[in-house]
Amino acid sequence: MSLAQQRLRARYGDDAHTPEAACTALIEQLLDHRSVRAYLPDAVSEEMLAAIVAAAQSAASSSNLQAWSVVAVREAATRAALAECAGVQAHMREAPLQLVWLADLARLARLGAQTGRPVEALDYTEMLLVGVIDAALAAQNATAAAESLGLGTVYIGGLRNQPETVASLLDLPPGVIAVFGMCVGHPDPTRPAALKPRPPQSVVLHREKYSLSAQDEGIASYNTTMAEFYTAKQMKVRGTCAAPSAKRIAGPHTLSGRDRLVDALHERGFKLK
Repeated sequence: MSLAQQRLRARYGDDAHTPEAACTALIEQLLDHRSVRAYLPDAVSEEMLAAIVAAAQSAASSSNLQAWSVVAVREAATRAALAECAGVQAHMREAPLQLVWLADLARLARLGAQTGRPVEALDYTEMLLVGVIDAALAAQNATAAAESLGLGTVYIGGLRNQPETVASLLDLPPGVIAVFGMCVGHPDPTRPAALKPRPPQSVVLHREKYSLSAQDEGIASYNTTMAEFYTAKQMKVRGTCAAPSAKRIAGPHTLSGRDRLVDALHERGFKLK
């Protein structure tokens, strides 16, 4: 079995229908993505960081506004403080580099002030979405670049638990908010990360029109696959993937503080008209 076939089977099991002939070296790398939560202490070099950021800046940007920034955090004390904000995630302390991806409207506001032009559009929710999407696109390019260099990554959405504290730690001005963090480092080969299965493409790929009911069969299959995965990896999750997903969306109490995100955004200077 080829490497492409192995990775497709790991993702989809018997539902792997992607023709191997369509799998380029880049697609093979993307198929091998996994969330790494165990790192060696070796530093990520400045050369690697520069290459990762170059890849991030090569991502698409809405109207070329470049409404994002990233803060590279190496200091152990700051990484530890960020880990506290995210719910004391040990790998955040362990990874030698944290990248905090930002929706950044402050740079555009400053540009308006410097050129004497109005910036009223920055008050609208659309502009926050532009910043969030720009940051996400840049970060995914960065992830692919890091993995091509032999590094591992994991996204940290937990930074949205305490956005004001994160802003204080990183000296973020009004109009800038952390969208998520990202651990970056050399994976510990003694604690390898698993390649997690994905739902069949019938769950996410719709043709011509969206259909909710057409997803049921694929979701049922995925629930079975994930139950087997949890058992094989001796994970604490019990049952299918439906149970933790349902628990996560049960109510505001399950959002780990993110239920007050709109208030935090207002405090950070986003008017959200």
